[in-house]
Amino acid sequence: QVQLVESGGGLVQPGGSLRLSCAASGSIFNIYTMGWYRQVLGKQRDVIAIITSGGSTNYTDSVKGRFTISRDNAKNTVFLQMNSLKPEDTAVYVCNAEVAGITMRRRMRYWGKGTLVTVSS
Repeated sequence: QVQLVESGGGLVQPGGSLRLSCAASGSIFNIYTMGWYRQVLGKQRDVIAIITSGGSTNYTDSVKGRFTISRDNAKNTVFLQMNSLKPEDTAVYVCNAEVAGITMRRRMRYWGKGTLVTVSS
């Protein structure tokens, strides 16, 4: 009964910015680590940024200084602020979260369906 839904993707010019959101919903007891991944057609899904429930973050080298991951625990939402976007950032951005449900309280990993980010002039 847990779902992750991303939003905020779209078309942006090089050097522009986008803010992605991922909201978790359902019978949630607790959310642990959340993260953003991106996937290009024909390539593997790569981790972009991770944030723990306490706010500790980690980024892949290619986005350091440009992207910022954050979360609002009260809203079960994780964000990805993307600045200084480059054409090579074009990808489907997918949200991930480790969630324990209210009933079974088993920690499981959930994935969103993704939101497309296209960086082009």
